Amino acid sequence: MIFNSFEFIFLFLPIVLLGYFLLNHWNFTLAKAWLLGGSLFFYGWWNPSYLPLIFASLIVNFLIGTALGKESFLSKRKLILTIGVVFNVSLLGYFKYYDFFVENINFLFHESIMLKNLLLPLAISFYTFQQIGYLVDSYRQETKGYSFLDYSLFVTFFPQLIAGPIVHHSQVMKQFRQQENRRLNPHNFALGLLIFSIGLFKKVAVADSFAIWANKGYAMADSLTFVDGWMTALAYTFQLYFDFSGYSDMAIGAGLLFNIRLPKNFLSPYKAVDIQDFWRRWHITLNIFLTQYIYIPLGGSRKGPARTYINILIIFFISGFWHGAGWTFIVWGMMHGAASVIARAWKKAGHALNKPIAWFITFNFVNVSWVFFRAPDFQTAIHVLKSMAGMNGFYLPKEVIESLHIPLGSPVLFNFNLGSPFLEVLLYMIGGFLIILFTKNSIEWRDEFKPKKTVALYAAILFLYSVMQLQQVTAFLYFNF
Repeated sequence: MIFNSFEFIFLFLPIVLLGYFLLNHWNFTLAKAWLLGGSLFFYGWWNPSYLPLIFASLIVNFLIGTALGKESFLSKRKLILTIGVVFNVSLLGYFKYYDFFVENINFLFHESIMLKNLLLPLAISFYTFQQIGYLVDSYRQETKGYSFLDYSLFVTFFPQLIAGPIVHHSQVMKQFRQQENRRLNPHNFALGLLIFSIGLFKKVAVADSFAIWANKGYAMADSLTFVDGWMTALAYTFQLYFDFSGYSDMAIGAGLLFNIRLPKNFLSPYKAVDIQDFWRRWHITLNIFLTQYIYIPLGGSRKGPARTYINILIIFFISGFWHGAGWTFIVWGMMHGAASVIARAWKKAGHALNKPIAWFITFNFVNVSWVFFRAPDFQTAIHVLKSMAGMNGFYLPKEVIESLHIPLGSPVLFNFNLGSPFLEVLLYMIGGFLIILFTKNSIEWRDEFKPKKTVALYAAILFLYSVMQLQQVTAFLYFNF
């Protein structure tokens, strides 16, 4: 079950909402148990075999977190924390990275160890990091007083469970405890529907359209030419943006229906004017986690420039590897790490670019780096990058040739090969740029929201149009991570 499906929108969400607020009138604990049950049902809908693993993870981490908060274990807290972190990393490492390590061992040492072809448990990357953060905070004596029900709901609350945001316990648990959040709030409900509708439209009307061209381009990477290459790269750049932005919006919107404000995770990242600015806007909660629980404990920027740059490279290596078990993800992460080091050194030296040039460089760097993020292997990535560099020819689309009245026999004639007319793809690209650069993001909608008839009409149009497109349901890209 995913957000952009009839089952979720017209069955699961209304039933869970109705049950939650009705039960809150009688027993708050029962209402939380209902919401926890609904969240686990939502998770298990994908594959019930995922449930024992997440149950085991919840139980072990809660017990370790509880032990870390007890004075009787004061002398053993470092050992207990180490055991907890190793448990979580081992769980993630086995299911997500076992085959990756075996493939590399086989290649380097000419071995023939069998691959397990393990099924990656849904959301394991997200709930693993979330629980590691909880254990570290328990070690710091910041998590006392939570019941197993509270803890389980914090980890599994369905709007953020599958693809984030990576939630901090203090952000969610206290909201569930607030008396005023136990009643249906018309303002939050209206705002939640608006944000959810915007996200749904981004996914089904925008991201899924760009996906068609991105998928076709990467499937024929070895035959792309200059225009095809750039259109392919940009199509994925926009697909990922609207796909992840759409999910983040729907998560925020669904949370608001329950009077829960999830943290911002996406803040117009393609408006960024340097790579550090980009990471303050893209997957914000992952960046916060890596900063708080890895970068700062490593020493952050407190031990001199050289150590600072090494720490930056370490967290971006982890970020790349966290996203996927493949060398292309590691290269993507290290590209961003190197760019962040350069940006930091550039600023430290007192240099600055004007904003349009800084934005242009940043956007194109991000666009190029996404090629490694999307490509299934290095060969495909190199094919796409070569086409973007013009190494496969600077042929023009047929529509451009005809508009310039160049004879059809000209050697520059080229039929655009991404499955749609060139002008249609170009118009989508222009529309994508206009949306990401000049429209309000969901956080601005949330913070500036005032109930108006025009806003209600806007939300209704987006929702109805999106629902009409749900015949072919597609999963979100970040579900793969």
